[in-house]
Amino acid sequence: MESRPIGLDALESQVRRDLELTRHPQAAWMPERPGPGGAHLYDVVVAGAGQGGLVTAFQLQRECVPNILVIDKAPYGGEGVWVTYARMPTLRTPKDYNGPDLRIPCLTYQAWHEARFGAAAWEALDFIPKELWAEYLLWYRRVLGLPVRNDCALVGIAPDDGCLRLTVETADGPEQLFARKLVLATGQEGLGRWWLPDFVEALPRHLRAATADDIDFPALQGKVVAVLGAGASAADNAACALEAGAASVHMFVRREVMQRIQPYRWLTFPGFLRHLADLPDEWRWRFMNHILSMRESFHQPTYDRLRRHENFEIHVGAGWKGAATDGERVVIDTAKGPFPADFLICGTGIDIEPGMKPELAAFADHILTWSDRYTPPADEQNPRLARYPYHGADGELLEREPGRAPFLKDIHDFTIATTMSFGPSGCSINAMNIAVPRLVAGLTRGLFHADLDHHWQSLQAYDTPIFEPAEIDRDKV
Repeated sequence: MESRPIGLDALESQVRRDLELTRHPQAAWMPERPGPGGAHLYDVVVAGAGQGGLVTAFQLQRECVPNILVIDKAPYGGEGVWVTYARMPTLRTPKDYNGPDLRIPCLTYQAWHEARFGAAAWEALDFIPKELWAEYLLWYRRVLGLPVRNDCALVGIAPDDGCLRLTVETADGPEQLFARKLVLATGQEGLGRWWLPDFVEALPRHLRAATADDIDFPALQGKVVAVLGAGASAADNAACALEAGAASVHMFVRREVMQRIQPYRWLTFPGFLRHLADLPDEWRWRFMNHILSMRESFHQPTYDRLRRHENFEIHVGAGWKGAATDGERVVIDTAKGPFPADFLICGTGIDIEPGMKPELAAFADHILTWSDRYTPPADEQNPRLARYPYHGADGELLEREPGRAPFLKDIHDFTIATTMSFGPSGCSINAMNIAVPRLVAGLTRGLFHADLDHHWQSLQAYDTPIFEPAEIDRDKV
C-alpha cells in the first residue's frame, strides 16, 4: 500500500529537531558594535533573497552570526527568476541535485515534495516544476526564520567609519543601512547586464528583447519571431513564442552543428566544484573559457517542446552580422543571407559591466578584473571573460590599485560573476552545498580577524568554573 504524505507540519517538526541535534558549536561569539552615529550595524547584509541569498543566510545562522539581514527589490514571492523570466516548465537541474539543504536531509526539496505529495509522486517526477521550486524556497525561508526584507532595493554602497553604508530604495523612500560585510547574491545580472549585439540594441525596443526582458508573448501571435542563440534560455523563449501562437519561430545558431553537450553535467563532481579555485590562473582560465565557450545546451524536454510545433525551424551556421528596420519589421543580415522578422529575441547571455549597476557605479573602475591579472595564450583570448572580476579567496572584490578602495574586501560576490574565479557558485544549485559553506567561511574569517582584540580580551576575562569544590578545598581552588 502506498504511504500517505506526512504533511508539512510533520516535516517542520523534523526540521526543528534536526537543527537542534546538529547545532554545535552554539556559543554566541559576535560582539555588538554600533554603526555610525549609533545606528544599528549589521554584521552581514545579503542583497538578494533568491536561492543563493537564502542559503547564505541559513549558513550564517548555523555559524552563530544572527545579526544579519537579507534584502530583495522584489515583493514577497517574486524573488529570483522563477516567476519572472524563467520560461521553462521545470528546472533544468536533475531532481536529485540537492543544494539549499546544505546536506540536511529534512531540508531537501525531495523531503518537502514527499511531505506534500507522497513518495510515489517523487518517484514519478522527472524534473522539478519551477513553480513548486519557488514554493519550496518560500517554505525554506519561513521554516528557518530567515530575516528577509522585501521591496528593498540596494542602490548605493560607500565606506563609512570602518563599515559599509548601504543606500536602499523602499516604498517609503531612500534609507541607509550599515553593515560590516555585504554579500551580493543578486543573480545572473548582479555585476552586469543582459548583452545584445550593438545592431540589435540600436533597433526600436518594441521590435527586440533579451531573454530576461518582460516580453509580451501574446502580442507575438501571428508574428515571425527570430531567436538568436541555441542555449537553454533562447530555447525556452522560442517555445513561449510558439505556444503564444507565433506564425513561425526561427532559431539562429552560429555553429554549423547544434551543441548537444551540457558541460555543467561534466563538472558536477567534488574535485572540480571544491578545488577549481585552488588552481593557478592559467588552469582556471583554461577550464572556464572552454566550458563557457560551449555554453549551456537545452535538455530533451525542451527540444521536444520546440519540435511539437511544425512552424519551428533551426538555422545552423547562420550567425547575425547586422539588422535594420524595414517599416515595422526587421531584416536580419545573417551568415546565410537576409531574413525578415517581426520580432527578435536574443539569448546572448550576460556581459560583466559593474559600472552599469547603480550600487557599484561609483567604484566600478577600482575592481580588479581577470584582464588585470592574467593574459591567456592567443588561442584562449576572450574579451568578455576578461572583464569578470578577479576575486579574493573568500569571494571578496579586490582593488585594482592597492589603497584606492580598501572597503572592497568587505563586499563578497555570490553572483554569476564569480564563475571565472570559482566555477559554478552563485546562481548554481549543483554547486550550492560546496559554494555556500566556502563563502560563509570567508565571511566569518573576516569577522573573526577584525575582532581579534575583542576575542583576546574575552579570553583573558573568561572565568567560568566547571566544578564546585568541597568545603575542605575552598581555600585551594
